[in-house]
Amino acid sequence: MRKLLYALAASMLLLTSWAQAAPELRSDHPERYTVVKGDTLWDISARFLNNPWYWPEIWHVNPQVQNPHLIYPGDELALVYIDGKPRVTKVSSDRVVKLSPKVRSEPIDTPIPAIPLDAISSFLTDTRIVDVEELNGAPYVLEGEDGRIITGAGDRIYARGEKPADNLGVFRRSKEFRDPETGEFLGLEARSIARGEVIAENDDVLTLRLKQSSEEVRIGDRLLVGEERRITTSFVPSSPDSKIEAEMISVDGGVSQIGQFDVVAINRGEREGLKPGNVMAVLKSGNLVRDPVTNETIELPSERAGLMMVFQTYEKMSYGLILQATRPLSVGDKVTNP
Repeated sequence: MRKLLYALAASMLLLTSWAQAAPELRSDHPERYTVVKGDTLWDISARFLNNPWYWPEIWHVNPQVQNPHLIYPGDELALVYIDGKPRVTKVSSDRVVKLSPKVRSEPIDTPIPAIPLDAISSFLTDTRIVDVEELNGAPYVLEGEDGRIITGAGDRIYARGEKPADNLGVFRRSKEFRDPETGEFLGLEARSIARGEVIAENDDVLTLRLKQSSEEVRIGDRLLVGEERRITTSFVPSSPDSKIEAEMISVDGGVSQIGQFDVVAINRGEREGLKPGNVMAVLKSGNLVRDPVTNETIELPSERAGLMMVFQTYEKMSYGLILQATRPLSVGDKVTNP
């Protein structure tokens, strides 16, 4: 009976959290704020809102602007009220101005990002989730020039297999992900090691020159087509469109405790409706205690202990970045709607 009561209490807590449908301004919110270099959209959202993922609901912008969430260092933001509702907009001098498309002299990658991109750049540009068959069928490294078993940027390597393209990435088999509840195969992580260019082809032996490397290339590493994926800054904090319950199944770096700006993998993806930018609450599993009266083992209710933003989705799983952590988190902790 007590286990049932604990479960009901935890469920009511989650439902109450999910039912929150309106942005709330912080009691100490600024009336104006000037964006500085190093800011992220999450940082700015948290200055105005108790729940930063509601940022799109208070951002006021000219509907003709194709991407209203591009904010640049030096832009001044002001809190205004439109039809009695709080809105944040850009201002010029002392007057609020409407935004309209215009040519900027800055490079296209200068808008502030939603979250710290240096923490996730390798996942957005190279590291990917693949099928086992795809990786096992890819060309593989035989050795480096002069018989070397370890090579790096500037070296030549020899590989065996059919050339899929001229520009290739060198990848190493990493983690195999399975759903902790059902055992379903979710995907295989192929970790990026280097990039190279095919300079010669003799039957099924390829000669590549390594143009860059983040780790030493070893015999047996696989070659996959290099994806020129540009780091996106277009996703913004948002709540998922439907109820999501997931679990953290891995953390990058092999650490035992998870904290702010760590990258984690969860066992839910595009088929469950997750999108880049979705914010999830992290629930720390409750401790197991022994009831002093009945001698039963009781699991205490899960407690909210952090926030995670999804930044890369695949069909069955996703990668997320821990934005807040009020206590150490760990693999196995649950994630759900904020």
